[in-house]
Amino acid sequence: MTDQNILDVAIVGYGPVGQSLSILLGERGYDVAVFDRWPSLYPLPRAVFHDHEIRRIFHAMDIGEDVERISQPSAKYQWFNADWKTLVEIDWSAESISDGPVGYLFNQPSLEALLDRKAKSLANVSVQQGWEATALRQLSDCCELTLRRGVMNGANWEPTGETQTVHARYVVGADGANSFVRKSQHIEFDDLGFQEDWLVIDLKPNDGVKLDVPDIGQWCNPARPTTMVPGGPGYRRWEFMRLPHESIEDLQKPEKVWELLSPWVTPENATLVRHAVYKFRSLIARNWHSGRVVLAGDAAHQMPPFMGQGMCSGIRDAWNLAWRFDLILKGISSDRLLESYTPERRPQVRAVIDASIAMGQVVCISDKEEAARRDEAYLAGEVPALAPFPGLTEGMICKNPAFACESVAGLLSVHGQVRNLGEASRYDEVMPNGFHVITLDAHPNQYLDAQCKAALAAIGGRSIGVTTDAGKAVKDRVLLDVSGKYKQFFDEHDVKAIVVRPDFYIFGGVKTLQDLPSLLSDLASRLPLAESIEAAVS
Repeated sequence: MTDQNILDVAIVGYGPVGQSLSILLGERGYDVAVFDRWPSLYPLPRAVFHDHEIRRIFHAMDIGEDVERISQPSAKYQWFNADWKTLVEIDWSAESISDGPVGYLFNQPSLEALLDRKAKSLANVSVQQGWEATALRQLSDCCELTLRRGVMNGANWEPTGETQTVHARYVVGADGANSFVRKSQHIEFDDLGFQEDWLVIDLKPNDGVKLDVPDIGQWCNPARPTTMVPGGPGYRRWEFMRLPHESIEDLQKPEKVWELLSPWVTPENATLVRHAVYKFRSLIARNWHSGRVVLAGDAAHQMPPFMGQGMCSGIRDAWNLAWRFDLILKGISSDRLLESYTPERRPQVRAVIDASIAMGQVVCISDKEEAARRDEAYLAGEVPALAPFPGLTEGMICKNPAFACESVAGLLSVHGQVRNLGEASRYDEVMPNGFHVITLDAHPNQYLDAQCKAALAAIGGRSIGVTTDAGKAVKDRVLLDVSGKYKQFFDEHDVKAIVVRPDFYIFGGVKTLQDLPSLLSDLASRLPLAESIEAAVS
């Protein structure tokens, strides 16, 4: 059959990235269809970690409290040598910039089930599972996507002979490492050189069983590099690196699995959920955007798991795309706005991949002498601390030294508890998502001329003040900074105002409020506004 109705966005792939993007666009009112080859959700664990930034995105989807119920705050992430001496300790339990701990652990099937329910609750989101994309053409005003239906016959996917063709203004490939969408656009991967086979084991300890293991740890034992982490509430995960003399087939045998687990857990006190050998790789697509087609998630990048950022990076892709599509589909911006997607996302993801590789190269040492040298350097304090998590370095950010603070542009913005002359609540519960101008101890409007106010209104932006002085709080205009995080952030970066994008990244900041109009003018000049909008604000 052929559907001549043109969707706003068609998404290929219904893992967490495709699910998230369908929700983010569906909640904004757009007609979205999402297709996946598999007739049902994948039932086994994969990702187990998301960070504070992703938790903010879940709150933006209005599922933050639901996610909280299926996850647990992270503990400290520790690396040990073969003798269990601590080499590295990263405090993922510490308070983050986002109002909560740095990280959380979860069970992916539970998360996917939650995202699935949310996506299917949206009337304008069509979820079509069991449909494989087979052809993709870009036309002058839309894309044409051809799909075939399949069912499972045992472990095999078999086509039924039924096909359909849909048209959408834009297509997003969130269809994983072997992405059909990426291949259809002839987009190549750059291989960054990391490749190791690891056996991944998930199990569920019996009720009442207490395991004597680090909560989150890398055992950097050259005899067998090993990862131990929670798999979400009630689950545990072990990962074992394949040694050169071992075959993948031998490593996956149940008796080998229990042999490797035997120092910590036995079949008598836990149930094996799944085990499989995965090839940890480091790949990044050269371009993530081609005309009306964009890539997200594993279709655009793959990385070793040592930072827990694979799924997180994909959801950041979806979040970055959501606000761009919103401006484009509302007619506020032209689709040239997609041209800054790759320049923004690729450098940040490349930095995360590089850091993950560096961590992997520390963990994956199987030579005893090399491991001894590594241990000596770490124990002597000769290894520098890990760099801060990367922000945005390119794309739609302002670092113009004539009026903007160069250090703040591209950072993830602060988020904390505020009070709007009522009960304290999250900032994102008080202020709807969008572009925000935030000033310290004053409301921004007194520093904006009519043209700036019109430009901000045209892109759906809002202005708000924050203060730690209750006497300066004004309902709906200046919020009381209950957490003190906003004042601390502004003081640390020596800024009086920041412009925050819908994806929570800072477009730019100013040291004096008199420079705020210049910053907003710069934002308007960088957004490829539609002609009608540009005329209204010029």
